[in-house]
Amino acid sequence: MYEKFGAPMAVRDIAEPSCPAHGVVVSVAATGLCRSDWHGWKGHDPDIPLPNVPGHELAGTVVDVGDDVRHWELGARVTVPFVCAFGDCGACRRGDQQVCERQTQPGFTHPGSFAERVALDHADVNLVALPDDIDFDTAAGLGCRFATAYRAVTQVAQVRSGETVAVHGCGGVGLSAVMIAAARGARVIAIDPSPVSLDLALSLGATTGARTANELDDIDVSIDAFGAAGTMRASIACLRPRGRHVQVGLLGDDAAPAVPMGLVVARELQLLGSHGMAAHTYPAMLAEIAAGTLRPQKLLRDVIDLGAAPARLMALGEPGAGAGGVTVVHP
Repeated sequence: MYEKFGAPMAVRDIAEPSCPAHGVVVSVAATGLCRSDWHGWKGHDPDIPLPNVPGHELAGTVVDVGDDVRHWELGARVTVPFVCAFGDCGACRRGDQQVCERQTQPGFTHPGSFAERVALDHADVNLVALPDDIDFDTAAGLGCRFATAYRAVTQVAQVRSGETVAVHGCGGVGLSAVMIAAARGARVIAIDPSPVSLDLALSLGATTGARTANELDDIDVSIDAFGAAGTMRASIACLRPRGRHVQVGLLGDDAAPAVPMGLVVARELQLLGSHGMAAHTYPAMLAEIAAGTLRPQKLLRDVIDLGAAPARLMALGEPGAGAGGVTVVHP
C-alpha cells in the first residue's frame, strides 16, 4: 500500500475487506503487475482515496458472498474486469459496462488485489467464471491487459484478415494485441525500443518488428498500447487514408495532448478509444483460449511474491521495465 502519491510502498497488515451486500470477497490467487497501477501511484488519477492498496487484474476463489448476490457461491473460481459496473446506468443498459457511469475499480476506487483478499462490487454483473483448464496465473492478466486488447482489436478496431496492424508498445497489452490481431489473419508490425519485447512479439505472431514508427505508412489499424503523446501521434501518422487509430494506453499526466487534427481531417481518419471489456462479452474470448487459438499463458514472464511487488511496481516508469511479458504476483 501507499499513503501518498509517489511515496514509497510497503507491505502491511490491514483490516479484512468487508463484503458488499451486492458483491463478494475473493481470495486472490494471482494478480497482475500493471502499468495502470503505476499511473495510480504516481497520482495521475488524483481521485484515488489515500491510503491505497493497488491491484486490479486478478483471479481467485470466492470466500464471502453478499446477501443480495444471486448467481455466485463460495468456492467459485473467478476473474473480473477491472471496471466493475453498477449494472443499471444508461451505459450498462446498452451493454457497455466497460464505460459504466457509476463504475468502481479495485485498486483505484477502493483497496485492490495486491492483498490476500479483495472486495468486488455487483458480483452478478461483473464476475466471470473461470474454466478449470485456465490456471490462475493466466487468468490474472485477463481482467485488464488481455481483455482490453481483445476488445480493442476485435470489437473496437474490428480487425479483419489481410489488414495491416501496427502495435506501438509491446508490454502486456501490446503483446496481447499482437497475438489477437495475428490470430485474425492480420499482418502485424510490432514497434518497441526493446529487442526483448520485439523478439517476444515476433514469437507471438508479429510479421515484423521495428524500434520506431518513423518509416511506417499505409497502415489499416494502428494501436497505441503504451500511452504517451509521442506514440499516439506516431500511431495516427502511420495510417492510410480512412485508417483507424485505437488509443488503449493511458496518457498519464498528459491526458489532453495535442492531436494532429489536420491530418485526421485530410485523411478521414477514425480515432477510437478502448477501455477494458464488459464481463458479458468474455465467453467469446474464453472460447478462443480454450480452443488454443489464443494462448495468453505465453505472455507470462515472471512470478513474484507480495514482498517483491512494491519495488517492481514503483520501477514500472523506468525505460524497459515492462519489457518481455507479464509479471504476476502471488499474495
